[in-house]
Amino acid sequence: MLEIQEKHGTEGYEQLIAAHSDVVMLHITEAIESGEVTGFIAYSYEGDKTVVYDYDDRGDIVLCDALVRSVLFKSCLKAIGKCEFDLPDEGRYAALRKLRFLEEGSRTAENIDRFMNGCENCKHNK
Repeated sequence: MLEIQEKHGTEGYEQLIAAHSDVVMLHITEAIESGEVTGFIAYSYEGDKTVVYDYDDRGDIVLCDALVRSVLFKSCLKAIGKCEFDLPDEGRYAALRKLRFLEEGSRTAENIDRFMNGCENCKHNK
């Protein structure tokens, strides 16, 4: 079963931490399946926004969705309304656009609370 858990510590992410040494508090959330780390997302809370610096979903769009939604959910709990993506690889934006986290040409998800609550009625859509 897939678990999404915030990592407490930096073991294994030293290069990522070093690349973002200017970030005050970099958070790492991991995807764990059968005891094995299968992906991660790195982000920080910066005032009125969350900034995602990197993620690894191993090419699994469903895992990408789970990782990003976990960060958006935590942002909503902190009353943060937008999420900016500052990714090292332009190719990683394609999955975010396919999943409709981002509009074409944008790197910011606005009004994430509305986005997250918009899924409540999905099961009623035909």
